[in-house]
Amino acid sequence: MRNRLRTHAEFAPIFTLTDDETAALRSPQRTFSTGITPYYASLLDRDNPDCALRKTMIPTMAETVIDPHDMVDPLAEDEHAPVPGIVHRYPDRVLFLANDVCPVYCRYCTRSRIVGGNAPFSVARARWQKGIDYIAGNPGIHDVLISGGDPLILSDDRLEWLISRLHKIPHLDFIRLGTKVPVVLPQRITPALTQMLAKYHPFYLSVHVTHPRELTAESARACAALADAGIPLASQTVLLRGINDNVETMRELMRGLLRVRIRPYYLLQCDPITGSSHLRTSLRSGLDIIRGLRGHVSGYAIPHYIVDLPGGGGKIALTPEHINGYEDGAWLATNSHGVSGFRYPDPEGLPLYP
Repeated sequence: MRNRLRTHAEFAPIFTLTDDETAALRSPQRTFSTGITPYYASLLDRDNPDCALRKTMIPTMAETVIDPHDMVDPLAEDEHAPVPGIVHRYPDRVLFLANDVCPVYCRYCTRSRIVGGNAPFSVARARWQKGIDYIAGNPGIHDVLISGGDPLILSDDRLEWLISRLHKIPHLDFIRLGTKVPVVLPQRITPALTQMLAKYHPFYLSVHVTHPRELTAESARACAALADAGIPLASQTVLLRGINDNVETMRELMRGLLRVRIRPYYLLQCDPITGSSHLRTSLRSGLDIIRGLRGHVSGYAIPHYIVDLPGGGGKIALTPEHINGYEDGAWLATNSHGVSGFRYPDPEGLPLYP
């Protein structure tokens, strides 16, 4: 973390920067914080600006262009914050924003408005306690997702301080934690950390994975250590233009996730965060990818394609449709390979999508 690349002077000796990247690294108008661990920097192509991971990490001037549909807080998290650091958009679960620092800063971060600082821990712990008290006082909350920033960069004792207190709340069914650490700072996944987390089952981990290039021997060992500690791992992948928005890359990624014991879970449409329009795809692109996965990879390798509705509407799943109509007591269907003429008997014939 101390040796992260943050400035043009730190990037320039390592990467052959384009004029556009140089201008962006020097620009005071950048929308997103910049920072990358030395390990993760080693996965980027030093000379090719079209490298998929490089486009997610090194800024370009495109992120200074503000699209009319861009939003500072597209998911209306600030509007659903009953106390600082708690987002309560769904009745039975809350998001617990534990910190505002990440090991790397993605060029499409939904929380770019808040990440990149470094609040003193004494301030964070006082805020945490208010969040813990809020959850304890609302018995309808059954699930908490710890996120940030990236909570896994906290020290073991500070992280345990938070998790242990949440674990004592009787109406919580389980605790989740969202992180990108296993693929950007795998050295952080130590025996001490996994042993500590294993004390607080049921405990789940959502891992932010973008591209097959992130699935290295080091990240595989980190995931194995977490899985061996009994922690279920699920993936969250943001769909990004020119980075992973094709069927071939996504098939490789989803199969690779299963090999490192991460269950593909969400394929997320990129949120309309300010400065990210050049990375956002159409919804059709996401549906085409799901269509290209079904019937070609194991069902375990197919994520839910999710749009988090702007304005705080919450997540909805989008699916490619295979039903073509209803005739003589049966639904007419086309399979995943485009073959039509299949019939599924359903005498009631109720509308599928009322």
